[in-house]
Amino acid sequence: MASTLARLARRPVATLFLLRSCRHARNYSHYVFPGGNAPIFSNTMRDVKEFLPRDSPYRLWARSFASENGDLFDAVVPQMAESITDGTLATFLKKPGDRVEADEPIAQVETDKVTIDVNSPEAGVIQKFVASEGDTVTPGTKIAVISKSASATHVAPSEEKVDKVPAKPSPPAEKENTDKQKPKVETAAQEKPKIASPAPPKTSASEPQLPPKERERRVPMPRLRKRVATRLKDSQNTFAMLTTFNEVDMTNLMKLRSDYKDAFLEKHGVKLGLMSGFVKAAVSGLQNQPIINAVIDGEDIIYREYIDISIAVGTRKGLVVPVIRNADKMNFAGIEKEINTLAKKANDGTISIDEMAGGSFTISNGGVYGSLLSTPIINPPQSAILGMHSIVSRPMVVDGNIVPRPMMYIALTYDHRLIDGREAVYFLRRIKDVVEDPRRLLLDL
Repeated sequence: MASTLARLARRPVATLFLLRSCRHARNYSHYVFPGGNAPIFSNTMRDVKEFLPRDSPYRLWARSFASENGDLFDAVVPQMAESITDGTLATFLKKPGDRVEADEPIAQVETDKVTIDVNSPEAGVIQKFVASEGDTVTPGTKIAVISKSASATHVAPSEEKVDKVPAKPSPPAEKENTDKQKPKVETAAQEKPKIASPAPPKTSASEPQLPPKERERRVPMPRLRKRVATRLKDSQNTFAMLTTFNEVDMTNLMKLRSDYKDAFLEKHGVKLGLMSGFVKAAVSGLQNQPIINAVIDGEDIIYREYIDISIAVGTRKGLVVPVIRNADKMNFAGIEKEINTLAKKANDGTISIDEMAGGSFTISNGGVYGSLLSTPIINPPQSAILGMHSIVSRPMVVDGNIVPRPMMYIALTYDHRLIDGREAVYFLRRIKDVVEDPRRLLLDL
């Protein structure tokens, strides 16, 4: 018996699987040690939790267990990424008494990077919440209790009205109360001496008139916004940032898209946009100036032999930066498909931590919001970021003639500790050359 107990203690996974297969049982001793005369554990799962090693990596909250009566289940915060240890319980998607199905989201936990759903472990009715919105929770924290046998109950509208509307006193009683209160009020008014009301304080002409506090609204800052603010401020405090500008004639790239958009959509099932052209141009620029794809690590310089392009995407909850892996090995269609997939996940809030981790260079397109010119901030730990802006028709001199051309300002913000102005200007010139004449990519010029 002792040797069997020792083997199970060394193999918590086997014990856990064995116990899961017997979830309906209230006494586990007959299943773990068949043939035993006296139960090793008393009656409940609590004894099993005490029996298993406390530092075991196989958490008991990886799946919710039933309570002693086998009817109640706990909804707990799921495991997060390795870099995330806690989160904020942002909102409840259900209310106590609501019916939920198995794996249906009942709450959302907001972390520094993504929003995670807390799902119901079983189908049933939410009996109660044991956590509040705004609480800081960790993986395994219990937030709700689900009952399998309870039925959903809601207060009828008629009952709510009866409870909320106070009963009016009968007319005779009301009159009697008024008569009784009249002498007291008059006596108090006679005895109370008159006090002159204080004059309103005089404000000097130079004192600003601030709006009343009632016209202000204070809300907690979301964790994602806190994380973005911290990273951007750290970037300003760490990097010696400098921005250089150039302008690009978009005529040829826009004509390329106009001529081949239908055939491109028919063959690849995705629309041909301008972003794929800039990603290919950035890949060409990084290959010509590898120092921009490098990063400082202490007293060393790390040159990356891969090109992972981060695309900044603005969502309702804040800025996220999904990554296009190995962009140097992708064609226009592959880049467009990846951009559409990542952008959809970002807007839906289903993007994962792994899809935003890493990245060696960032492209931010403020032009979709109408930005004419800006100085983007480096996304740490990268060393540079390219800013795209809106396309505006401006008069340009072409072959001695003034003609209207669709022009875009582009900006490169870079870490001047690592990158000199020469490399930064050459990089932007390469972007300009490739976008203005996409045939260079075909001929490798």
